[in-house]
Amino acid sequence: MDENATTAELVTSEAPERSWLWYKWHDIKNHGSLYLFMLPFLLIFTTFTILPVLISVYYSFTNFNVLEPAQYCGWENYIRLFLSDDLFITAVKNTFVFAVYTGPASYLLCLIFAWLINELTPKFRAFLTLMFYAPALANMTVIWKIIFSSDQYGLVNGFLMENQIISSPIQFFADVNYIVPTVIFVLLWSSLGTSFLTFIAGLQNVDRSLYEAASIDGIKNRWQELWYVTLPYMRPQLLFSAVISIAGAFNIGDAITVLCGYPSVDYVAHTIMHHLQDYGGTRLEMGYACAIATILFIIMISLNKIIQKLISKVGE
Repeated sequence: MDENATTAELVTSEAPERSWLWYKWHDIKNHGSLYLFMLPFLLIFTTFTILPVLISVYYSFTNFNVLEPAQYCGWENYIRLFLSDDLFITAVKNTFVFAVYTGPASYLLCLIFAWLINELTPKFRAFLTLMFYAPALANMTVIWKIIFSSDQYGLVNGFLMENQIISSPIQFFADVNYIVPTVIFVLLWSSLGTSFLTFIAGLQNVDRSLYEAASIDGIKNRWQELWYVTLPYMRPQLLFSAVISIAGAFNIGDAITVLCGYPSVDYVAHTIMHHLQDYGGTRLEMGYACAIATILFIIMISLNKIIQKLISKVGE
């Protein structure tokens, strides 16, 4: 053995190979107080998040109607979902259509509006921030249902008829030609809330000295500042808003039910959440409902992973 090798190197080379569990237990012993403070959160998170997900995955492989013991059926529920349930395929397509507009579109609009409003004076910025965040504070779905009411007393129909643009009221939530665009408009407006406020907070916390350093390094305009300085510094806010946007985009069943009723005309606004509520809450086919929930969970996790990779490339 090399005579110049240090004692630490000798000990390391002669020590037996340890498992991951041994190192983890060693870490817990050395930092026990930190893990103790984390314990309440870990217990609550495990009880109300991890366990329900695992239980749902288990029941997705069973026939379970709540009243009788669950019976294992293998992949039967999933085969039925994709090969026999045409309405589920329709629900997936509709969900992705709504998600594209209420997710990425809402995300980008929130970021652009926050960036523009952040350049204003403090008083004007505070006023506009409140205006943009207001949809998250009120039940905007009910308000928009009144605005797009299908009779002449609805604000939109009343305006169009008063100006002789139309001769009879438009059935915004009953005509298949108007349901999807109207719902998208309402959901898009209602989604401009939490993400917008998060972006405003992130922009306010950007270290101003970074812009001075960037100008010395060759940054020449505001777009380059945004891409190379502002957005990389705001990665935590970008990731948080992305997760919130994805969760909101795939959890839009209740809002559509308020607007269009259930089921919507020709199922043009039928989403995965509607399908899940139908089989889980109405038909009590809990095994089948758990299979739907598992598919929805996989879709959301996959999209979150993709978004994380995209956000990690911001500023490169």
